[in-house]
Amino acid sequence: MAITKLHDEFHTLDLESGWEVPHGYPSGIQQKILSGSLDENGRSGSRTRLLRFQPGVFTTSPFVHEYWEEVYLLSGDLTVGNDANGKGGEAFVPNTYACRPPGAFHGPFKSDGGCMLLEIHYYDPA
Repeated sequence: MAITKLHDEFHTLDLESGWEVPHGYPSGIQQKILSGSLDENGRSGSRTRLLRFQPGVFTTSPFVHEYWEEVYLLSGDLTVGNDANGKGGEAFVPNTYACRPPGAFHGPFKSDGGCMLLEIHYYDPA
């Protein structure tokens, strides 16, 4: 199975519109899909998205999913491993990267000043 995405040359992104809260996330975290789509039920596809946190927003429990995830912190601050009250964890600054295989528990996450992430999600080709 090949990963298919549309050919999309360089263009300016509209960072003011097209944002939505991903399912299961708090309202202060939003995504903007840049390319592709991911079918979690069919375990197929690939997507590239921006994910942004508003200042002070945090998640309360770890995430786990059955697709690969690559994450690059573009701007702001991101703390990984906070507790359910948003306390603790390890802080990261821009130009940091993570690659997670399917089934890897990660998070929770918080951002004191807000942040922007570039994420790529995909399934292994069959």
